[in-house]
Amino acid sequence: MSAPASTVNSYARSSGQPRRLLLDPWIIGTVCALLLIGLIMVASASIGISEKETGAAFHYFTRQLVYVALGLVAGCVGLAVPTRVWDEYSKYLLGGAFLLLVVVLIPGIGYEVNGSRRWIRLGFMNFQVSEATRVMLLMYVASYAVRRSDELRSDFKSFMVPVGVLAAAALLLLGEPDFGAATVLFATGLGVLFLAGARIVHLLVPVVAGSIGLAVLAVVSPYRLRRLTGFLDPWGDPFDSGFQLVQSLIAIGRGEWLGVGLGASVQKLFYLPEAHTDFVFAVLAEEFGFLGVTVVVALFALLVTRALMISREAAQAGQAYQSYVAAAIGIWLGLQAFVNIGVNMGLLPTKGLTLPLLSYGGSSMLVTLGWIGVLLRIHHDTQATGRVRVAPREARRR
Repeated sequence: MSAPASTVNSYARSSGQPRRLLLDPWIIGTVCALLLIGLIMVASASIGISEKETGAAFHYFTRQLVYVALGLVAGCVGLAVPTRVWDEYSKYLLGGAFLLLVVVLIPGIGYEVNGSRRWIRLGFMNFQVSEATRVMLLMYVASYAVRRSDELRSDFKSFMVPVGVLAAAALLLLGEPDFGAATVLFATGLGVLFLAGARIVHLLVPVVAGSIGLAVLAVVSPYRLRRLTGFLDPWGDPFDSGFQLVQSLIAIGRGEWLGVGLGASVQKLFYLPEAHTDFVFAVLAEEFGFLGVTVVVALFALLVTRALMISREAAQAGQAYQSYVAAAIGIWLGLQAFVNIGVNMGLLPTKGLTLPLLSYGGSSMLVTLGWIGVLLRIHHDTQATGRVRVAPREARRR
């Protein structure tokens, strides 16, 4: 005989578990460690260019502190909002994402830098639209995977609906152009659909089509073709197409086992372009060597692993939407970190993607910490639900 509902509710209230936040110490500790390393590296990598451009040696470091503070606020918002709200409003998120992707392409609204129109001016900062739209689109894909779970597993047309959404968003991102963001979005979305039970045969269709499409774009575009050939042999043109990668490789090579010491990097002194943004990892490798690289990679591996574990726990608790969102966060973090580090080491073509939590930039910091807040909320909801579910057995023992 089961315990009365009033007994269960009384237990839940008396235990206090659902009322107080159940935060994951591994996520918080790892994120804090990466933020601290990132602040140190931004201060070190930007000191030369900051003093030259603004006259203040720690101009970019100060701005990064502001971005971290705003990101923590975004994380608190992600933690405070129940995850079911994102599920209920997923269609509005989808519409908002495409609205932003279209608006940023309009001259006069979208802000252009180095030939790419990816930003919208928001007062003291330029906000990169692809960072926010990625979150909004993936939340829609997770919601669709829950609402159409049976059709997704069996019907190819139902499977192609979210794939079509991802493909349309990727095309708009390519129009900016933002080749890296389009690739990461599409790959992460397919990863979520795979976890939701989509058939391998169905997944092969967009994978093959997307690979062919990206290959064609790379070949027909002289700019992308130069980047690709420069990546394959940067030393063939070390003063033009291969310049950035050559300087990055020199920085990483100088680091050896223990690095040259904090602040002692030579490559950051106007040799390595984007030293405090896309290539902050190379400066870290130069100053802290193989040991520093190992620590950073281990921290990212721990963060991704914990996100996937939270995804599994949510699935076991019967929270499918939360499980898919947590998986999307883990896949995205791992994939973007892998791409950025791979670019710095010459394993992948230059994509223009930041290293989450480490690279300088307000858009990336705001969105990443907001995602972390959502991940912490999923952990809280999963643990609170799990505690309430075992309450009847505890009541029977009493």
